Amino acid sequence: MSQLKPASWSYAEEFVPEPEVVEAARRRGVEFGDASPVGTGAGAALRFIAAAVQARHVAEIGTGAGTSGLWLLAGMPEDGVLTTIDSSAEHQRAAKDAYAAAGYAPQRTRVITGAAADVLPRMTDGAYDLVVVDADKEEYPEYLSQATRLLRSGGTLVMTWTDKESDPANRDAETRTLREVGRTIRDHDQFTVSLLPVGEGLLVAVKR
Repeated sequence: MSQLKPASWSYAEEFVPEPEVVEAARRRGVEFGDASPVGTGAGAALRFIAAAVQARHVAEIGTGAGTSGLWLLAGMPEDGVLTTIDSSAEHQRAAKDAYAAAGYAPQRTRVITGAAADVLPRMTDGAYDLVVVDADKEEYPEYLSQATRLLRSGGTLVMTWTDKESDPANRDAETRTLREVGRTIRDHDQFTVSLLPVGEGLLVAVKR
């Protein structure tokens, strides 16, 4: 089994420079304390995925201070729209400020304040090219169900992971939930899946 050396991992994480506007949003997210932002490696991967699938319709569960949204918008076509959901109005205000600072027109984003469990069922089946989940890990089973419904055939699901699943000694509720969700997607006939070792991990699955 190949092993990713720490030096190689560190180099890969910092290979794509972090734009200043993204850095500002990430620092704001850290200040919140309850909105851990994605790092540069994961953000660059999100931008790459959005560009690779030419994602014009993106749904994001967990806005935070807008860090991941900025990476996604940078990879989306100029007519792409990011729909982002967060239960915190404070997070949403910070994200809107970040999008504006980056020069994105208001019509490029649809910012919805509310619990994702309440918002997602009202969204249209098969209408999204990309769904990104970066929220309460214990809610991932429900988010997986909703994302499967929202994605078009050929659409891509991305879920942020943590770095605890690889250690069998970690058996807290969050870790157990992520392991179960990972197995569910991996064994699901409807998805082609990979777990990317960027940030704390990105689970990426393409809907058949």
